[in-house]
Amino acid sequence: MSRPATSTTSTAPSARRLWTRARGAALVLALILIGGLALATLRSSDAHGTLDPRSADPNGSRAIAELLTSRGIELTLVTTLDEATAATDHDATLLVTTPDLLTPSQQSTLHRTMTSSTGRTVLVGPGLPSLDTLAPGVTSSTSTPVENRAPSCTLAEASRAGSADLGGERYLTAPGTTADSCYLSDGLPTLLRLPGQASTDTVLLGSPDILYNERLDQQGNASLALQLLGSRPHLVWYLPSLTDASATADAPDDGTTGDFLSLIPSGWLWGTLQLAIAALFAAVWRARRLGPLVTERLPVALRASEATEGRARLYRKANARDRAASVLRTATRTRIAPLLGVPVQDAHSADRLLPALSARLPETTADPRHLLFGPAPADDATLIRLADQLDALEREVRTS
Repeated sequence: MSRPATSTTSTAPSARRLWTRARGAALVLALILIGGLALATLRSSDAHGTLDPRSADPNGSRAIAELLTSRGIELTLVTTLDEATAATDHDATLLVTTPDLLTPSQQSTLHRTMTSSTGRTVLVGPGLPSLDTLAPGVTSSTSTPVENRAPSCTLAEASRAGSADLGGERYLTAPGTTADSCYLSDGLPTLLRLPGQASTDTVLLGSPDILYNERLDQQGNASLALQLLGSRPHLVWYLPSLTDASATADAPDDGTTGDFLSLIPSGWLWGTLQLAIAALFAAVWRARRLGPLVTERLPVALRASEATEGRARLYRKANARDRAASVLRTATRTRIAPLLGVPVQDAHSADRLLPALSARLPETTADPRHLLFGPAPADDATLIRLADQLDALEREVRTS
């Protein structure tokens, strides 16, 4: 007979054992979360983000913003495309901090604003996703590290500023394109000025470092930043945001909805992939085979009775009456099978063993099927009674 499905096995982990195993990892996770919340709380009052003119962080831009306002430049901070187009008048400088974050429709709207204005547009770190629309005829090459570079051009702002910390994106112009190429890296500019009609022009900055608080006092960074952003009386500082309503209105050309993964920075995706690979290697390492079992002589002689008692104590401590009953029944069937003329390999088959037992002991009082193939005992008293009955059955077989 099969065991009831509700019987408890000795290998089932208890709630206390599961908590003991998991409490270390839970404690580490709790400490990380508490530390992150505390750090975010401490920094929330002063941190506004990278290139934010309100931020005093190393990667903020409060220093250059205060220098510009002290020179009489009107600075308007906007976070949506509608605000940026409304605030940009005919003689203003429009600074776009992350143009690659804009959707195609947002880029088209922004480009129309750029061409209709007589001012200047400064694009920080534009790459392949935005150059085709915002700077036609310009493509980007592989990025280069930010370092101190000489102007190497005749652009007035660069010549007056001298060397500056430039790098990041490098730009290629189509043949016949008029442009000022400055701060070269392997012959390609990291600052590119594209003149437009009348006084309109577009400046491509390969990297934002000259606008950072921590780098503003180095080299000619402050001079170059002030000249590029302060050439007009009004500066519109545009920080694109994913929460902008105009971004959600842009649907892909194939009719599908936007992909959430495209909003995640590539560094996070690569970091997740590395963690997954590390977890896979850790699982392989922890699950490695230890090789075949090797027998060796015990250093001391151990009596069979002591081993039996020790095993019984382990079964009792684990409340494994099912395992104990299975061991007792298996041993009894193995010993009585040869006495009944049943091969040892068939000793655990009820169809082979029970008919031979009934023929040998036709008048036995106990039910042999219940004794040899019955369910697990419900309590310790039933287990002890089962052991006594198995011993009596084996003695009866031997003496018959």
